[in-house]
Amino acid sequence: MSGSALVVGGGIAGLLAARRLNQQGWEVTLAEATSVLGGTLSARFLDVPSVSDSGAVERQTLELDGGAESFAVRGAAVRALVDELGLGDDVVSPEPLGSWLHGPAGAVPAPRVGLVGIPGDLDAPDVAAALSPDGLERARRDLTEPMDRWAAARAAGDPVTVAALVADRLGDEVLERLVVPVVGGVHSADPAVVDVERVAPGLLAAAVEQGSLARGVAALRGGQTPGAAVAGVDGGMAKVSGRLVQALREDGVTVLRGVRVAALSRLGADGRWWAQISDRDEEVVRGLEADRVVLAVDGVAAWALLAPVSGDALDPGAGPALGEGVALATLVVEAPGLDAAPRGTGLLVAPGTDVRAKALTHSTAKWAWLRSVVDRPDESGAPRHPHRHVLRLSYGRHGGAAGALGFRSADEDLLAAAVADAEALTGVELSADDVLASTVTRWRRSIPPQHGPDREAMDRLIAWAQDVPGLDLVGSWVHGTGLAAVVAGVERTVAPAAA
Repeated sequence: MSGSALVVGGGIAGLLAARRLNQQGWEVTLAEATSVLGGTLSARFLDVPSVSDSGAVERQTLELDGGAESFAVRGAAVRALVDELGLGDDVVSPEPLGSWLHGPAGAVPAPRVGLVGIPGDLDAPDVAAALSPDGLERARRDLTEPMDRWAAARAAGDPVTVAALVADRLGDEVLERLVVPVVGGVHSADPAVVDVERVAPGLLAAAVEQGSLARGVAALRGGQTPGAAVAGVDGGMAKVSGRLVQALREDGVTVLRGVRVAALSRLGADGRWWAQISDRDEEVVRGLEADRVVLAVDGVAAWALLAPVSGDALDPGAGPALGEGVALATLVVEAPGLDAAPRGTGLLVAPGTDVRAKALTHSTAKWAWLRSVVDRPDESGAPRHPHRHVLRLSYGRHGGAAGALGFRSADEDLLAAAVADAEALTGVELSADDVLASTVTRWRRSIPPQHGPDREAMDRLIAWAQDVPGLDLVGSWVHGTGLAAVVAGVERTVAPAAA
């Protein structure tokens, strides 16, 4: 079947949905409220000044990822998309330096074979270094104690939180030192309330099958080397969304930017959709009919559009609230102390420490392609800027303490905190004088809630929409956090035959 389709939202989920619908023969229009396509897979440009040996001021423009800078390699959906877009030869692995976790007890190396901080090799030196002798002995009970309790929970379909599973199998020390920083830093959530399937799909099944949580992690990781759980693209992940936009335009998809779908309604008994489209001044500029609508927006926006047409199923006043949002502070610094990458490719930070960031990525240590761009080698191949580094620090957690830094914080507060946090996390002395360039990027709706009333409201909306003909919901709040989950979810939802 084909006809006209409207995709609302121009992030990666919307772009991919539009491509798949177009490939099936639908006449597709994509509407994006902002001027930027790609969402968290879009680029930011940073102008970096420097003084040459002759005293002349030179300027270097760095193209950096404004959001996601890697993708999880679990499953094949993202890699298949990258190959489809002609970027397969550009896929790169991060440098095998390993990462670190920062908690109340200080910084420890992350398990090199691990999943959401859960170690997969309890004999590994990095696990012994991260835990006390008693903590390691407690963790090793996982290798011998039966999994009956968790097998029964899985068979019954009972919810299993990350904290409950880890504490029972590996002990509180593994939970606090290794798992809390990862779940808090990556998913901005508390392991005590997050279902393990939301952040580590398939882990409970693997643990039950292997008779051990650690062995379940090892089975899912498959002996991968440090960093092999993720990959990137030479030149940045924004190249993926850029290629998608190019493909849509070449294939005749109508792409509208700077317009908002203000309202949806149904037309007559045939169930076609009518979309009211407004400009940035909220002036109605046009109406559009469609046989099919795909909402690639966040759960709050989806509720606002669908509740008025849901009858009594969805109360317009009872939808989910807007989340905290995330702010990403990017620093380009001149710091010889960072040359040795003292914290590998970066750190994830547990709540409850003096550090206000939830994560730090040492981008020039993680990605060889970016290191080469920043170095700007001369004719002999020697780096012009051997001590120049790019650091990314993220701020904003669900349910953060009052006054915590995040989406709403001023640029100057975030950048000042980023310098202080980078010094505390890396152990390298840094000051504002070492910063050559900086920028703040804000993502208002990047972290969907993992639990609580807002999550429950979103789940009600998803369940209701499944029975509405000609309507699909896609995005991280539907499919799970991370590019791998979103891409796979779009493939299942919009183009099952192509998945």
